[in-house]
Amino acid sequence: MERSELVELLSPEGLRLLDGLPEWDSKADIVKTVAALRRQGHPASLVATVLSQAKLRAKASAKFGPFAARMLFTEAGLEQATRLQVAALHAGRFSRAGVQHVADLGCGIGGDALAMAAIDLEVTAAEADEVTAAIAAYNLTPFPHARVLHERAEDVALGGIGGVWLDPARRTTSGGTTTRIADASAYSPSLDFAFGLADRLPVGVKLGPGTDRDVIPAGAEAQWVSVDGDVVELGVWLGALARPGIGRSALVIRGELAHELTAAADSADAHDGPLGDYLYEPDGAVIRARLIGDLARANGAWMLSQGIAYLTADTAFESPFARGFRVIERLPADERGLRQTLHARGVGTLEIKKRGVDVDPAALRTRLKLKGSERATIVLTREQGRHVTLLVERI
Repeated sequence: MERSELVELLSPEGLRLLDGLPEWDSKADIVKTVAALRRQGHPASLVATVLSQAKLRAKASAKFGPFAARMLFTEAGLEQATRLQVAALHAGRFSRAGVQHVADLGCGIGGDALAMAAIDLEVTAAEADEVTAAIAAYNLTPFPHARVLHERAEDVALGGIGGVWLDPARRTTSGGTTTRIADASAYSPSLDFAFGLADRLPVGVKLGPGTDRDVIPAGAEAQWVSVDGDVVELGVWLGALARPGIGRSALVIRGELAHELTAAADSADAHDGPLGDYLYEPDGAVIRARLIGDLARANGAWMLSQGIAYLTADTAFESPFARGFRVIERLPADERGLRQTLHARGVGTLEIKKRGVDVDPAALRTRLKLKGSERATIVLTREQGRHVTLLVERI
């Protein structure tokens, strides 16, 4: 969003128009909507801006729930913003550590700052981009103990601050296209700056879940978080914000429930062995945290093959940290035999899961030329190093 567009949007006319729009409908005739708003006398630039915001608000409801209906967004800001459910956990950690005044450096649209202010923490938020800083200030308007500075993270005076939260920019926007920054050394602010603050203050840093583990400082608590099966972040906690004795954590959130698997460090993998009656797929947060071995040993399971994140067991177990399947039978590993077997079973709808094999599930599904009314799930993987194809059903 350009500065001129934001100024127009924040005008009384702009905000009234935005708040007066009906709920966004992706199937609506956008040309008809634009024409109707233009006939009402609204400038074309304002119409384009408010419709863009309406679309972003609808998209943001997945992260911010009903709060999205009164917030403003940028495309890049929404992409990187923390889900409110997870931001509340960040805020709670600062509160439990006794931190009453938090600096949110690189606050983006203000998602984390909003969660902190909502539990009565004092928040000094800073954002280097002028438009994004103005949007954050608008989003934090309901909270008198939150302020937003248009400043670089590195330039914010930290006198009186009790702890720091950073969400370094990991995306760039050019020509309307947002791209992810692959190299952690190019984040803004830099990780050297972010982690360096821990020499004098408790610090939390949000990173992408696939961030190179080598950047995690010694002595930090690294927590991978998944929400409804999607791994959304790596939180690195330092100083008083890091819990004693915990170096690795997998926080698994499903619906309103949260479950956590913790350890002092990466766990050693469990031994591998032949296929049992049940197959288990660990949650992505458990895999990222390298706690698969602990999960296996706690449930009498073992790895199906070394280096591949599938567990197997002879008895069923329930765990929030893994999805379970009953093994029905082994299927032919060759494509021709697999096609014949699935055709004989009348399988027309096929879910293909895979680990440790170089297969494109969509392309394979097309080549199998499935017909029939039955549904099935197959797993393509390795058993103690050997290729296997398994017919399974969820438990």
